[in-house]
Amino acid sequence: MTTRLSALGTVPVVSAIGVAVVGAAGRMGSTVCEAVEAADDLELVARVDAEDDVAGLAAVGASVGVDFTVPAAVEDNVHALLDAGLHAVVGTTGWTEESLGRVRDHVERLNAERSDGLGVVIAPNFALSAVLAMRFAAQAARYFESAEVVELHHPNKVDAPSGTALATARHIAGARRDAGRGDVPDATETQIDGARGAVVDGVHVHAVRLRGLVAHEEILLGNPGEQLTIRTDSFDRVSFMPGVLLAVREVARRPGLTVGLDQMLDL
Repeated sequence: MTTRLSALGTVPVVSAIGVAVVGAAGRMGSTVCEAVEAADDLELVARVDAEDDVAGLAAVGASVGVDFTVPAAVEDNVHALLDAGLHAVVGTTGWTEESLGRVRDHVERLNAERSDGLGVVIAPNFALSAVLAMRFAAQAARYFESAEVVELHHPNKVDAPSGTALATARHIAGARRDAGRGDVPDATETQIDGARGAVVDGVHVHAVRLRGLVAHEEILLGNPGEQLTIRTDSFDRVSFMPGVLLAVREVARRPGLTVGLDQMLDL
């Protein structure tokens, strides 16, 4: 917090949050850079590429690092950001329970030695429509006998299924377990390998890669005589920016690891 003088006396001025974007040259990273530069309360202080060292980011005024890189690099990036004293906001997918656990342990260990806690926000999707679709699917899943997930993305995406689809399937499976529902019915006896998609906690997930798409998901829920379809579509990467900026602004208030943008929304 700084102050300035005016005709009304001393007026507090909130300093802009210094942001470093890791993966700044990528499609998502460059969009994040533009969004940060357009925000009055944020300042883009560093664009970081794969070969760059993050150790000195705090010295150039960064307090939050935003990672949109690739699954193979993201965990190491987050550990490096924490060691550099930065909060981390992460949109890169490919996380497992084991890798999340390592980040959780790391940030808790650092926070035990600090007066101000570091925070990490990892979200499978920052689009508000996708976050709400996941929440709606979990709420509806207990009432339906069948559930499947179809995710559709551009062909340059390196992981399948998407992190959003994995999270959606796990939320559906958890809601079904809590409601005492058994296995999703499926009488398939023979199939070409992969025809029924991946199986995530008992929920089938199908991945489509098609030129012209950006990021899309359909959750299909069925009962005898009825079907509920929940669909979310991101037609442009700018759809993710309100969620990213919300996380950048909130991460310092949430020491430790937060998984999912829904934890920051009043749902």
